[in-house]
Amino acid sequence: MSIEPATWKHPGGKLRELGADKLDESELLAVLISSGTKGRPATEIARDLLQNFGSLAGLANQPLERLLSIKGLGDVKILRIAAALEIARRTASEIVHGKEGEAKQTP
Repeated sequence: MSIEPATWKHPGGKLRELGADKLDESELLAVLISSGTKGRPATEIARDLLQNFGSLAGLANQPLERLLSIKGLGDVKILRIAAALEIARRTASEIVHGKEGEAKQTP
């Protein structure tokens, strides 16, 4: 009996089964984008983002208005991407400054 590799219609299924570390940058962005537009899947929109801005770092350094130039991205999708990039920035900052795992004290 041979086991066929899973075929995912969206990278979210791949993430669920294999873990985030198994997805490339465009697949991770596609998960954030969620659904594409008619005739344009989220994976294609994600590839366009990376192609236009060169990398995740290039994307992170763009003003939100520049992302509107990508066909298939509206306010909600752009805000999702911006929030994820900000979470990544803050996480990296905590790691660099040695604040990993530090819990905030509540009064």
